[in-house]
Amino acid sequence: MKALILGIVVILVAVLAVLPIGLGWWEDVLSFLRGSLPVLFLLIGLILVFTGISDIKDRAEAGKEDAEKGDSPTT
Repeated sequence: MKALILGIVVILVAVLAVLPIGLGWWEDVLSFLRGSLPVLFLLIGLILVFTGISDIKDRAEAGKEDAEKGDSPTT
């Protein structure tokens, strides 16, 4: 219960920090987002490339296993 209340308080403080009435950090938040989005896109792209390579390897391995099963004599 304490974690829930603390989480709500932290969210409210963050919202108040970016509002013009509060601390007025909206411009700083936008600057941070503009700077961090290219890095975030780079990381997401790398993860997707590695996932694609892994998928290709898994399909190739499954194809080899299917070929081995098809070549073995059935009794």
